[in-house]
Formats: sequence, structure tokens, C-alpha cells
Amino acid sequence: MLRTFILLAFFTNMQTALLAQKTISYLALGDSYTIGESVPIYENFPYQTVQMLRSKGMNIHAPEIVARTGWTTDELMAGIEKTKLLKEYDLVSLLIGVNNQYRGRSLEEFGKQFEALLNKAVSFAGGKKEHVFVVSIPDWGATPFAAGRDRKKIEEEINAFNALKKKLTMERGIQFIEITEGSRAAIIDESLVAKDKLHPSGKEYAKWAEKLSTAILNRAKL
Repeated sequence: MLRTFILLAFFTNMQTALLAQKTISYLALGDSYTIGESVPIYENFPYQTVQMLRSKGMNIHAPEIVARTGWTTDELMAGIEKTKLLKEYDLVSLLIGVNNQYRGRSLEEFGKQFEALLNKAVSFAGGKKEHVFVVSIPDWGATPFAAGRDRKKIEEEINAFNALKKKLTMERGIQFIEITEGSRAAIIDESLVAKDKLHPSGKEYAKWAEKLSTAILNRAKL
């Protein structure tokens, strides 16, 4: 009886050890905000998210990033289609839309293309919606780059894009992470802005990473 118990305990511990060895994969989809334009790669929000998760004991790969400065929703989709990726990932984040707003493209077009990207993100997550995380669009109108522009108009348009983005995301039961209001603090705190006076600094990205890593730990079943 004792021997049986010891064997069961041994195999249970062995199984736990094997599970602990699993390395989590993470795909980050987006634009310049995902790359971390004008900051070192280790300061962008996907990399900082990984570091925070590792500090919590998670065994996770460096993020695989499909993103480029200036990409709109349709350009991100085209970029995904041209990139050789794994069939599935344990985690997927999606932050896109600012360039649709910046170029004056319509909300209707954005909605259709964003829905397609949401479906693609869920597919990459193996159909597990709880493993997909959508990040809201920050407000570039609060940065020094926007000085002399109609900041109120930019804010209103960003709000409209985010409202549609949040609606489409939550209708599908996917986690929506709000970082927009915090990004507006850049208008009084330039330490939150990178040297190009437009993109976030590593300090600002750390705030996004904190929200994303917390959401992953609370929601994703890994």
C-alpha cells in the first residue's frame, strides 16, 4: 500500500514537473506601438509583458511580433499573410487602428477589417478566446508631436475608433485592455514619450505591460 502511494506521488510530481517545463508562446500583432518605435526592443510592451510574466514564474518565449510602423488594419492582415508563423500560439495580443484614424479612413472600413483581425487572432490562439487580448488605441494627440494640431478632434476620433473596437471585442467575449486615458497623461508628463516626441517611452509601455500581464495571469488558462 505504501509502495503504491509512493509510486503515485512520484508520477504526480513527475507530471507536474513536465507541465512546468512547457514554454508559452506569444504572438503580438500591431503597428509601431507594438514594435516600440524609438525605444529599445526590450522596452516595448510585448517584451516587458514577457519579463513581468517570467517574474511571476511563467516559462514563456520572447514574443513573436508581426507589426510595422504605419500599418493600418488591412496592412496588418497583409503582413500576417506574408509571414511564416506557427499554426497556434498560447497568447495573442492585438493593438491596431491608430493609422486608420491618422489617415482619415472610415470607421465602417475599420470595423470590417478589425473583425477579420479578431477572427484571425482567435484562430492563432487555437479558438481560445480567453487567450486573446486586445489593447485600446493610445491618443497621439496628447504628445508633443501633435502641438499645433486640433487635439480635441484627434481625441474625439480616437474615442470613436476605440468605442467600436471595444464593442466588437467584447461581443466576442475577448478581453479588452484600456490604456488610452493613461496615455493622455503625456500632455503633462513628457517622460511618457519617446525621443521622437510621438511614440510612448519605455515608462509608458511598462504601464501597458502591467495591465496586459495581469490580465493574462487572471484570464488565460495556461
